[in-house]
Amino acid sequence: MAGNKPLTAITVHCSASSPDIFVDAKVIDRWHRARGFFKIGYHYVILRDGTIQKGREDTEVGAHVEGHNTGNLGICLVGGVNKAGKSEMNFTDDQMHTLATLILKLKKQYHSITNVLGHRDWPNVKKDCPCFDTRKWMKETGVTI
Repeated sequence: MAGNKPLTAITVHCSASSPDIFVDAKVIDRWHRARGFFKIGYHYVILRDGTIQKGREDTEVGAHVEGHNTGNLGICLVGGVNKAGKSEMNFTDDQMHTLATLILKLKKQYHSITNVLGHRDWPNVKKDCPCFDTRKWMKETGVTI
């Protein structure tokens, strides 16, 4: 449970950073604190080499989709824009493999999860994040929940 609600969703995000910039959970934590959060808003961060770093605990309500954080785990892939700051699906194969594995692990752990969306798939979100079509990727890779 996250807050008083069972976990029902996973939202995939990107850090909106170019591949040549080092970003990890500590960097994102600093960014989020500078925006007024009390800590990193995501539950998981997947580095360029596929390593998973923990953000918030699964039992904590995240801060990653305004109005839809309760019962929703946030996973952030490092990358998502090019050097010019334009949206780009530039994640590594290691990151995408880790993302698939993590989604399946979380679904197995929390049977109440019934939905996986990209940040951009939520109502009233006007962002490209995570810079690819999460539902299409899941179908193409056979990741089902």
